[in-house]
Amino acid sequence: MNSNAWRSPSNIALIKYWGKFGRQLPRNPSISFTLSQSHTNTKVAWTKLDKQQDAVQVDFLFEGSPNPAFQERIQRFLTSINDEMPFLRDFALHIESENSFPHSSGIASSASAMSALALCLVEKEYQIKGLEIDTKFYQRASHIARLGSGSASRSLFAQAAVWGQHELEGSNNEFAIPYKQLHTNFQDYQDTILIVDKGRKSVSSSAGHALMNEHPYAQQRFERAAKNLTELLSALKEGDEQTFIEIVEEEALGLHALMMACRQSFTLLKPNTLAIIEKLRHYRKATGLPICFTLDAGPNVHILYPSRISKQIRGFIEGNLSNFCQNKYLIYDHMGTGPKKLSEA
Repeated sequence: MNSNAWRSPSNIALIKYWGKFGRQLPRNPSISFTLSQSHTNTKVAWTKLDKQQDAVQVDFLFEGSPNPAFQERIQRFLTSINDEMPFLRDFALHIESENSFPHSSGIASSASAMSALALCLVEKEYQIKGLEIDTKFYQRASHIARLGSGSASRSLFAQAAVWGQHELEGSNNEFAIPYKQLHTNFQDYQDTILIVDKGRKSVSSSAGHALMNEHPYAQQRFERAAKNLTELLSALKEGDEQTFIEIVEEEALGLHALMMACRQSFTLLKPNTLAIIEKLRHYRKATGLPICFTLDAGPNVHILYPSRISKQIRGFIEGNLSNFCQNKYLIYDHMGTGPKKLSEA
């Protein structure tokens, strides 16, 4: 295998991971829906070196062009996992990556990018060890992806994934696990992403996580997240759409409240973000339809709803919300089936 390639999706967190410790470990557990259309394709070409190098040799192209900032991050990541994957220093890596969505705009680009790269790395590891791809392969990839981006750990599984120590059996801080107990109400859930601002986020997720180190409400937040996850897992299992809506929106606004409620504060919401939220809530109250929103660490809005009401919701979005998007840009996405191995050609 001289090259390998994987497609890995982004994910949208319902319970937010916010705050970390140690080596990319989460202060609180989280759960996300795996997406389908928002993904990263990554290809790695492997050139065997005559002798092992002191550092991993890598060059990187993003969407066909050099990107020094991205290359530096990839280099740091590969260096940081030297203890996990010492074989990387036996190769020169040529990495090419491309997204199906705008980078750094509030869709978890690091989640899809790092999980796609981790899949390439772990597949090479398996090849060297003579192993076949199995369920442990995705667990290993989730662990490696986590070391590059915490949320990336959740992109390795279909439909929904939980990451972080919780009372849920099998949950832990080292890697995510699939959550398979979804009621039919939550099968093939839709996520329409309203791009309020295509630009790069003004504050990185890493800076946002760092806020929690000295945050006055940090401990209350971590406890609340764990409680919300317990209640949300029950709602997902039982098909309780009302509880789902309440918790998901609380988590979305709570994430931004945390960023605003400290001395080194950030405000990432835009006026159009708030306008979308207000109109959505009026629409939900008027129709009784189970539609809600969530947010990542940026201004863009994820509209969540079951597939059975897609026609009505899409009409509402296009007629009432798209004007609040930059150039009316939105992405119709939905719950996905997880990563996909691509042709190596």
